[in-house]
Amino acid sequence: MNPDSKKRFSIVYEDDYILIINKPSGILVVPTPKGETNTLTDLLNQELDKRGVQAKAYPCHRIDRETSGLIIYAKSKPVEQAMMEQFKKHLVKKTYIAFAHGIVRKNSDTLKGNVYNQKRRKTELMITKYRVIERRKDFTIVEVEPFTGRTNQIRIHFKGLGHPLVGESVYAFRKDFRLRFKRTALHAKALGFTHPVTGIKMNFDLPLADDMVKFIQK
Repeated sequence: MNPDSKKRFSIVYEDDYILIINKPSGILVVPTPKGETNTLTDLLNQELDKRGVQAKAYPCHRIDRETSGLIIYAKSKPVEQAMMEQFKKHLVKKTYIAFAHGIVRKNSDTLKGNVYNQKRRKTELMITKYRVIERRKDFTIVEVEPFTGRTNQIRIHFKGLGHPLVGESVYAFRKDFRLRFKRTALHAKALGFTHPVTGIKMNFDLPLADDMVKFIQK
């Protein structure tokens, strides 16, 4: 884990029922079977305890260790379940910014494919929409909206497109590309959903992560 992670996560929004967190790259949301400590959930609950908040934080979805950006937490199990139901019904709009190797030719497209879920032992459909924001010399900046929420979905789809994400090390070999980045260049930029208790429409939007901004400015 990045040693600065404890200092760099920030609470974007908080009320009596939910929290919206800006997660730094390099920190897990929850432990893997290896049983890691100092996950984002651990650190957030430590923060709530210090403030004397009589609630526990429950993540309503996941983003990868390397991915930065927005994630929703609930302050109770019933609110977590209500929020997860919105994800299940595809009622949450998630928007990511990604850097893809090479020049993505189509200005926009909807990518479809299947991935095998080992935990559920079945094949599941993946649907990802994207649009090109800007084409650079060796990479393309894209805005991505995953309609389904499969593990590593965006990374798998762009690998299949022939344009793996910059910094990718699982679905592509870094040595095959000139560009170098310390992580997968993926940032959860925006979220739109209905508040699970009040029913108010909620929208959150973050600037691009600092390391991705620096990469663009090179």
